[in-house]
Amino acid sequence: MSTDSTSPGTAPVVVVGAGLAGLVVALNIADTRPVIVLAKRALGEGATAWAQGGIVGVLGQDDSIESHVRDTQEAGAGLVDENTARFIAERSAAAIAWLVDAGVPFSVDPEGPLGLHLTREGGHAVRRIAHAADATGRAIHDALLARAAAHPNISLRERWMAVDLITSRHLKRDETPRCYGVYALDMDKRRVETLAASAVVLATGGLGKVYRYTSNPDTATGDGVAMAWRAGCRVANMEFVQFHPTCLYHPQERSFLITEALRGEGGLLRLPDGTRFMPAHDERAELAPRDIVARAIDFEMKKHGLDHVWLDATHLGEDFLKSHFPTIHARCLELGIDIARQPIPVVPAAHYSCGGVVTDLDGRSDLPGLYAIGETAYTGLHGANRLASNSLLECAVLGRTCAERILATDGHLPALPPPWDESQVEDADEEVVIAHNWDELRLLMWNYVGIVRTTRRLERALHRIKLLRDEIDDYYANFRVTRDLLELRNLVGCAELIVRSALRRHESRGLHFSRDFPDTLPVSFPTVLIRPAKSPKR
Repeated sequence: MSTDSTSPGTAPVVVVGAGLAGLVVALNIADTRPVIVLAKRALGEGATAWAQGGIVGVLGQDDSIESHVRDTQEAGAGLVDENTARFIAERSAAAIAWLVDAGVPFSVDPEGPLGLHLTREGGHAVRRIAHAADATGRAIHDALLARAAAHPNISLRERWMAVDLITSRHLKRDETPRCYGVYALDMDKRRVETLAASAVVLATGGLGKVYRYTSNPDTATGDGVAMAWRAGCRVANMEFVQFHPTCLYHPQERSFLITEALRGEGGLLRLPDGTRFMPAHDERAELAPRDIVARAIDFEMKKHGLDHVWLDATHLGEDFLKSHFPTIHARCLELGIDIARQPIPVVPAAHYSCGGVVTDLDGRSDLPGLYAIGETAYTGLHGANRLASNSLLECAVLGRTCAERILATDGHLPALPPPWDESQVEDADEEVVIAHNWDELRLLMWNYVGIVRTTRRLERALHRIKLLRDEIDDYYANFRVTRDLLELRNLVGCAELIVRSALRRHESRGLHFSRDFPDTLPVSFPTVLIRPAKSPKR
């Protein structure tokens, strides 16, 4: 197998993931060093392009850094790292200005700060969300992807999936551990290549596909978290999986998100008889943080035996809805739902992981040469629950600081990694094994490790996950890798981390609600998992 480096002295930066986080890093490095960006599907299929609401910017005269930090801390239920929240809030205006310069077509308001229209979402005290109608992620991603595609120092590789990180153990060297690159599957050629790298950046997004119902795209299989964990990095707060309250409930569209901004502009949650129920659960009603709204919907669905509830925006008027939410209006209309005249059927769905690979504010992990950015990483920003639209901001701000840190380090590689060895494996005989295990994993996570948890359910889930992991590891050891096998391997690893973290939290806080520990402790700390030095081969 070939290696993308001609000598131990030179190596590119490899960015795993082509969403906002990965592209920000790549664009800020490429003027100085070569960059390879891996996308395991089409370049436009990541989670960034699905983001509807917007990106936080402390821009208005009625806003302040302290207000944003306070809102972030309140949503995060006592586990937000204040230094991280302030660091990112202080750089929010510069991040948005950078995106504007990059050509992102945000919605405009001549009277607004920077000429931008700002909206408001749940948990925010003021309007501070810059957006591009209701398709902000798509607008940002398209603009940055166009720039990356035009840059001569960036190599964009579609249908390339990282298999594993290359570390010191692959070189069989007794030295301080570090990352030397990645093994990556070229799906078109059906072979694994060795990519040597002066730095590897994990920007693979989230892990929503570990659940049966999710707002995430098919790419969200926890690849970065699983690879970093296998390489010996710490992970933190994996029990805090955010369930978006309002995912469209429709047999033809199971992953379409109804943005929080619709509630921010006045959309109301109702039962089938028209009763509005959120005021009975929280004084902020529909503008309460996502964990509260998701649990309220879950409670009402179970109480009344419902498959979904209704989000009513009919009173906002057709012109307003077409103007502010054109994507949602058009897609729902395609599915036979006129949101100007009918309420929208919605249900909670796994949406965002607040935990991930432990990093600093430059994206550095525990393993020298390895960085993690965005939803893959844990920086302490989100605490026990992410504040709406902080995710894109984190990618934009820390993507730039990560690039600065990489550029400040030596770009030379002390040794070339060895090629991938598949001499002892063969083609898989029955792909049905992967499909069956995938379905079983996602169903047990939905039933046992969902919005409301119990210790007994978690223990049962862990038992089943261990059996699945052993079966998948055996499959991985004996057959040539495919994307489906790699994704399943990563998902089962992330599922185990979620359950182990949940079992260690003996309280209910933020996104983690346990019937066995319903109270919130007066003092709490992040859940940090450390991989044992000696563990079964994975």
